[in-house]
This record gives sequence, structure tokens and C-alpha cells, in this order.
Amino acid sequence: MSPSASGPPKKTVDIYEVATHLWGTADELRANSHLKAAEYSIPVLGLIFLKFADSRFAEVEAELAGKVTGRRAIGKVDYQSRGVLHLPDAARFKTLLELPEGKNLGKAINDAMAAVEQENEELRGVLPRTYQEFANSTLVQLLRSVNAVLGDIHGDAFGKVYEYFLGKFARAEGAKGGEYFTPTSIVRLIVEIIEPFRGKILDPACGSGGMFVQSARFIEERRNGGGEGRISIHGQERVEETVKLCKMNLAVHGLGGQVSQSNTYYEDPFHSLGAFDYVMANPPFNVNKIDKSRLAGDKRFALGMPRADNGNYIWIQVFYSALNDHGRAGFVMANSAADAGGSELEIRRKLIEDRCVDVVVAVGPNFFYTVTLPVTLWFLDRGKKGTERENRVLFIDARKIFRQIDRAHRDWTEAQIEFLANMARLFRGERPESRAGSDELMEEHFPDGTYTDVAGLCGVSSLEQIEKQNWSLNPGRYVGSAAAEDDGVEFRVRLEELSEELERLNSEAATVQERIAANVAELLG
Repeated sequence: MSPSASGPPKKTVDIYEVATHLWGTADELRANSHLKAAEYSIPVLGLIFLKFADSRFAEVEAELAGKVTGRRAIGKVDYQSRGVLHLPDAARFKTLLELPEGKNLGKAINDAMAAVEQENEELRGVLPRTYQEFANSTLVQLLRSVNAVLGDIHGDAFGKVYEYFLGKFARAEGAKGGEYFTPTSIVRLIVEIIEPFRGKILDPACGSGGMFVQSARFIEERRNGGGEGRISIHGQERVEETVKLCKMNLAVHGLGGQVSQSNTYYEDPFHSLGAFDYVMANPPFNVNKIDKSRLAGDKRFALGMPRADNGNYIWIQVFYSALNDHGRAGFVMANSAADAGGSELEIRRKLIEDRCVDVVVAVGPNFFYTVTLPVTLWFLDRGKKGTERENRVLFIDARKIFRQIDRAHRDWTEAQIEFLANMARLFRGERPESRAGSDELMEEHFPDGTYTDVAGLCGVSSLEQIEKQNWSLNPGRYVGSAAAEDDGVEFRVRLEELSEELERLNSEAATVQERIAANVAELLG
């Protein structure tokens, strides 16, 4: 008997309406408490996780009830064999809701989380235990709200609510939130372009695990009635609290994997050299004071050690070195890396000459919670050697493609994501997709269904052309300009574009300064 057969038909629920309603309640409670967003976020996510586990447990409990025999009692193994966390009575939502008034609810929830960990080895040390910092009245309202609002949702819907709350908390926490959350539309585009159907995936800066979740969703959407896709998840994250967020995120989506708390610069717990089919990441930008002496002899950095006190090209080599001979990578990078000079230029040249740089996408400002400046998405494909595109790179300028969420934030619609990914598909000789409604955009720009350069939007350049541009990977140098028109872009955006250009010029100036210093040193013997 399936879980759905054990009761009345499940309601059709608008997940984002549910999530918005619950967020409104939770945020109002936080506003009337003494807690900051950073102190409030993980405990609330923990309650959403517990409700998810309780819902799945109840479904399987009903299913197993019809299979009870006198020979053997139903136990923990029966639940875990169905991919469900086993919950003791103390961890059931109804137990917490029925506690007598005046009971120390914070301690009871802490004990419930401890009981879940005790019964499920993979969650040891992961779930929050800070509920005694909350007022009893706040916890009562939170429990009731989570139970009532999430009472009619099932399965992947919990994952979507969890993601929604991650994004909302990240925005509320500002810079700190950006350390663990990459906006979903950015992740979706990375996944759509590298197409992780099956194999080993590494995210060496995995944050709360969004890359893994979207990879699994990509596979699920393309099963086509039984097509098999399977991914093996490997993540690294330096911050302990973020590792816990990631493990909860994976669990609430029904995913398993290995997530290591480690510092990617100095530690390689998965022996990554040439070991992965896919690498996806949103690393911290422009990190300084990395101890390069500890990296000496590390084969991950075979293209050379950047002399600049900047970690961008250390990260890029981490991604590149982890790919096997047919592996693909997609990652977020600071714009300045596309034109960086000196030793970084030499590393970039070697990367391009290895014929693995496949697609580069310029993203406009205000997509991230931590930085308002534009960023660039880099895509590597070590399997392109021997293909028609071996000596070519696709550049996409997506800075004028966006949906305005509010004054300070933007994202892409599903149709826009599909449209951008379809350019890469056409470049690779693959069929474009239309499941997300990109037909109108495709008809406007690629009416015959084949790739062609579009001024101001996309352009394919040869390695010879890239060399003439001093090995730059800045899409603006290769896509040209669309016909001039008043596009209504506000002054703030123009100012940010000028700031980006200034950043590039400063990078070039630093290169010149480095050359002058080297020449002077040579003259002085």
C-alpha cells in the first residue's frame, strides 16, 4: 500500500503561499523577541526539519500498520529501510504540542532533537539545541504555526519551504547570510549548463548545500518516466554551523552525502585530484592572507601559485584540478578575475590553452545579498577536447536579463534561466529545452533553432581572438554592443557598471606595476 492510499487524497497546496504565510508569522515573532536573525534562523529551520521528519514518519507508520504480524514488531529498521528517519515518541510533534502549560518547552525541544540524533547516526551533532534561549510563549506560537501551516504539505514541498526560509534568513542577515546561501536562480543556471545527470559531484565551498539540492531536482525533472540518474554528493565547508545547515537541507530533501568540515585551501578530504564528474561552487571572493607556504607541493595547484595576495586563482585551480577527463565545472567568480594580470594572467592562459574553458556568463548587479556589484559565472568542460568547440569559447552577457524583486534585489525567472542555458545547449549542438516557457525568447533571438552570435547578448570567440585580448575572459570584450537605445536602466546600475570598469582598469594598472617592479629588480641585478 502506498502512503497516499492510507488516507484521504492530499490537498493541492501553493507551496510559496504556505512558505510566505509561515515566514510572516515567524518574522513577527522574531521582531517581538530579543533575538537577532542569526540567532533565530537555525532553530526555526530545525523546527521545519522536525515537522518534515514527523510527516514522513507518520506516513510510513500508517503504511506499516497494515503489515503488522504477530511474529515481529515494527521497529527502527523498517522506517530507515524506506529512507525515513526513526522518531521516538519524545520527538513527535504531537508530543511537543500536548505538553502541559508551564512545561519548559525549550528543554523539551532540545531533548527531542537529541533523541532524533540518537536514533539516526547520520544526524549526530547536526540539529540545533538552543531552544532554551527562546521564551516559552514564542516557542508555543512557533510550534503551533509550523504544525498548522505545514500540516497539508508532503515530500519535496518541505524542501522548498526550507529553501525559501534559507533565502529569507540570508537576506535578513546580510553579509553573514551570503556566506551560506547562493541565490537559487544563480544555482539553477549553473546546474542547467553543466547538466549533472549522473556521477560524483563536489562543492568545495558548499554552504547550505543548494548546489546539491538543485542537481537532484534537475535529475528528477528529467527522469522521463523512468530514466535513471544518480549523483554522489561530496561537500566541504569551513564553518561548523553551516555544515549543520547543509546536512539538514540534504535530509529534508531526502538526499544523503558526505559533507566535511574542513578548510579547502589546506585540506583535501576527498582526494579530489581528477576524481569528480562535476564541480559547482560559489567561493568567497578576493580572500587574502592565505598561507601559501602550506600549499607548496599540493598537486591541485599545478598551474602555478598566484603571487597576488588574492585567493581567486587558488579557488579556480581547486575546481579545475578536481575534474576527471570528461568533467564539467560551473562556479561564481569575481569580475576582476576575468582580467587579472601578472601571475594570475599566466594561470588563466594555461587554463584557456588547455581547452577546457567552455562558457562564461556576465551577471548584472544585485543578484547576491553580500555584494551589489556584478559577477561572472565560469564553466569548464574537460570533455570538449576533440569536439568542434575545442578551440572556441561562448561568451554571454546576461547583465540586462533579470527580474526586479525589490529595489535592491534581482533574480531570473525560470524562462530566463532556460533561455540562458539554451544558448549553451545550442553552442554544444544540443537541442534546446522549452519546459520552462523560454519559447518566446528563443524565437526572438534564435528563430531557426541554431546558435548564432547576437550583438550585445552572446558571441563565440576563438582562442586566437582571446589571446589578442590578453587572455581576458570578460564577456563584454567579445559580444559587442546591441543597437543603442534608452533601456531605462537607472543611474545606480550605470554607476555600478562604471565601478566594474574601474575595477578592471585597476587590475591592469596592478599588472603594469608588477612588470615595472620585476624590470627594476632585474636591472639592479
